[in-house]
Amino acid sequence: MEALDALLNRVSLARLQEPAPDAAQREVLFRAALRAPDHGYLRPWRFLSIEGAAREKLGELFVSAVLAKDPQAPEAATTKARNMPMRAPLMVVVIARLQAGHKVPEVEQLLSAGCAAHSILLAAHAQGLGAIWRTGDMAYDRTVAAGLGLAENERVVGFLYLGSVEGERRTAPELAPADFVQTWG
Repeated sequence: MEALDALLNRVSLARLQEPAPDAAQREVLFRAALRAPDHGYLRPWRFLSIEGAAREKLGELFVSAVLAKDPQAPEAATTKARNMPMRAPLMVVVIARLQAGHKVPEVEQLLSAGCAAHSILLAAHAQGLGAIWRTGDMAYDRTVAAGLGLAENERVVGFLYLGSVEGERRTAPELAPADFVQTWG
């Protein structure tokens, strides 16, 4: 697939199924992530790959987070949390490693990790895989961060769900650049 095709036609796909990306496809995904813009060469990112039984373990961590906030949470909320990691055969947690006090502001480091996540999505699309970037409460939860082993200076940028496309691949909506671009000065 050509680069412009991937850039112009990538869409988020929530309906994902087995098989997960294979080892060669994953290598491409992570190589693409490592090419993200990186002011200062800080490499302000890392990735956790979660699949198989580890998805069930992550679901239980999500349930713990729900119950930590509300010990009386309804069963529907805990069931939803438990099932979140089961939406795709592979999850990649994109983590920003922020270096405080560096000449590169933390916001730029966070954006760099976001670019790494986007690069994974583009590389997935280019390989015919389905993917979606999700955040939600779990991405910002302290219980989840601790359970994933994040250090104090680390933040979850997002959960990338990856797999084979279930059903028809939808097409990207047509947007007019003129609706978003103005000339200054």
